[in-house]
Amino acid sequence: MKIAIDATALLLRSAGVKSVLYHWLRALQDLAGADSVVAYPPMPELGGLDHEGSVAGRWPTLRGIVMAVANQRLGVPFPQWCTRGADVFHSSNQVRTPPRGMKLTATIHDMTCWKMPELHTAANVVADKRYAEKVLRRADGLIAVSEYSRRDAIELLGLRPEKIVAIPNGVSEEYFRAAPMRRAKPYVLTVGTIEPRKNIDRLLDAWEALRPELRAEYELIVAGPAGWASAPTIARLQSQLEGVRWLGYVAEKDLPSLTAGAAVLAYPSLYEGFGLPLAEAMAAGVPCVTSNVSSMPEVAGEGARFVDPLSVAELSGALAGLLENADERARLGRAGRARAAALYRWPLVAERSLEFFRGVIGS
Repeated sequence: MKIAIDATALLLRSAGVKSVLYHWLRALQDLAGADSVVAYPPMPELGGLDHEGSVAGRWPTLRGIVMAVANQRLGVPFPQWCTRGADVFHSSNQVRTPPRGMKLTATIHDMTCWKMPELHTAANVVADKRYAEKVLRRADGLIAVSEYSRRDAIELLGLRPEKIVAIPNGVSEEYFRAAPMRRAKPYVLTVGTIEPRKNIDRLLDAWEALRPELRAEYELIVAGPAGWASAPTIARLQSQLEGVRWLGYVAEKDLPSLTAGAAVLAYPSLYEGFGLPLAEAMAAGVPCVTSNVSSMPEVAGEGARFVDPLSVAELSGALAGLLENADERARLGRAGRARAAALYRWPLVAERSLEFFRGVIGS
């Protein structure tokens, strides 16, 4: 069995999807055995994960970007030419003209462009809908990163249920063994690009609603670069709110220890197909406060306290309840770590993915 994985995102500046793709590809290659798992565009060797730059060398990066642009804008069939002999091509939204003569698969991360288009740029909405028509509807099999995303795709795209399997994302081993970062004060952490979907303004409101004694004891650390439609939120983060520190972009190598050092992860997103920072915090043994909507209850399970993300009062109350109860923080942390170890280790995810590919090829 030969599997070609579209890894174009590894050449670009990106965050969550890039991390998932990088670790998934390496885990698949480690477990492939007699099978073959190759990257498209060709990447002879993967370097370290870097959100800000390519994981490949200069020449493979330039070549891959040219191939991606030519495929997207001109329909040049580079995926067809470069993956001859493959049994299956696993596409992404970077490919507009996928190859023929082999099975086609893809990953569904979330359906926000259909359910909450106002939380995306117009360009993102157009690109995702084109991807659905060109790839998702044509695919022989699909992976959804949660059962919630699977159900959304079936409902919104009219896809056959038997065509989609739910396989969760994994978590880098660095989070399971991370040493906590030491800071002058204990802190609550939130991680993610600053954009409307991440609900940072309500988190700031909830923080300001905490008792002054708690805000004096803890910091709120916001880790993530500025995204789209974020100028008012960024201005607020920069306004020296009491006990709030915005770090901006945090390098991948520093995130595990920053996460492990948190007293609580706050993740009140309005919608997630998976919510990788949740699983990462759970792997590090950190208790979570997160939303009771979309995939977040499915991912966090017994490792989190759930709130209505539209309710500042609920969010503030849940944060206060955990910050004032060390025993409950420890209990949630243990439960979350056990869940992450059982479900979100990359070798487990890769084995399920290889079974999926075998099923598609055999169908």
